[in-house]
Order: sequence, then C-alpha cells, then structure tokens
Amino acid sequence: MKLSALLTLFVLLSGTAAQAACYADYKAKQDGPLRLHYGVVEIDGPCTVSNARQVLPGRLNAGGWTLLTVLGTFDENGLDSRKESAGEFFLRF
Repeated sequence: MKLSALLTLFVLLSGTAAQAACYADYKAKQDGPLRLHYGVVEIDGPCTVSNARQVLPGRLNAGGWTLLTVLGTFDENGLDSRKESAGEFFLRF
C-alpha cells in the first residue's frame, strides 16, 4: 500500500517538474504621449499565444500599458536571442 502511494506521488511530482518554462514576446503601448515597447514575459499555464493573450493584459494594465499583440511563445532556448531587444522590458511583467 505504501509503495503504491509513493509511486503515485512520484508520477505526479515528475510530471510537474517536467513542465518547461514558457515565455511570450509581445508589443504594448501607452498613450499620452504615445510610447511603444517590445517585451518578454514568463507565463503560467499552456504555452500558447491564446493563453498569453489572456494573461498579459492584466499584468500590463497594472503598469499603465495596453497589449497590442502577442508575437509568439517559446521555451528558455529563445530567451537569450530576445534579451537585448526587450531591454528594460525583459521579464519585467
């Protein structure tokens, strides 16, 4: 009985640990005066553009920004190539 419980726990934990980090790159704006920025964020949940479109507006609005578009989603392999372009908005929100 204990072995069965331990195996179940192991399977559940290993499934969680195997889930890779997910990131999205996006464009946002601020009005009065108009300001634009490109940024990169980490998102929870499904690693899809659709999920990023649902998650990002709340985060950005809290900082005074409006989401324009989500360009795509990617794993940690895409971070280094986007860091310089995102500048101060790299993993900010």
